[in-house]
Amino acid sequence: MPAATVPKNAISTGAGYLYVAAMASALPANTVAGSIFTDTWPGAWALLGITKAGHEFDYTVNTDTIEAAEYLDPIMTVITGRVTGVKMELQQVHATNLKRALNGGTLAVSGSGATQLNTFQPPNVGAEVRTMVGWEAQDNTERWVMEQALQVGSLTIARNKGSANATLPLEFHAEVAASGFPFQWWTAGTLRG
Repeated sequence: MPAATVPKNAISTGAGYLYVAAMASALPANTVAGSIFTDTWPGAWALLGITKAGHEFDYTVNTDTIEAAEYLDPIMTVITGRVTGVKMELQQVHATNLKRALNGGTLAVSGSGATQLNTFQPPNVGAEVRTMVGWEAQDNTERWVMEQALQVGSLTIARNKGSANATLPLEFHAEVAASGFPFQWWTAGTLRG
């Protein structure tokens, strides 16, 4: 048998760009030309900001086994749940990102410019707001969107000396959206197909 040539052409690099939008915002059109996405994200989507070390997209399936006394191996593995999420540490510590980190609340702004005062109050328990979270690869060949997500991580802001800057560690979990999916992932071009 001749040696196989293992493909090495679909490498994905770079942190890409994280986006956030209010629930029910329009999704990207996903226009593809030249094997990349050429459209911009709709106006309701805002860049989430820079991160300490990029982000981690996680898809976990929870399972359990059906067993029988007559067999050592499971008879069947059944899915009992799944969790889709994304984790990141935002480096831009400001009131708008704090509001995103705590799933809403009230952000009041008074004054402007050098006299601007921003006052944030967290949401009441049960009044949290879901959000949409999206991402696009740096080379514009991959995109995903969680159409309904809640920030579920513990917010711990560490203040240290030197270059150990403060961050907002976030972990969004996707919920089933109106589309029926916890997330949608798109790729552009035959290389990513």
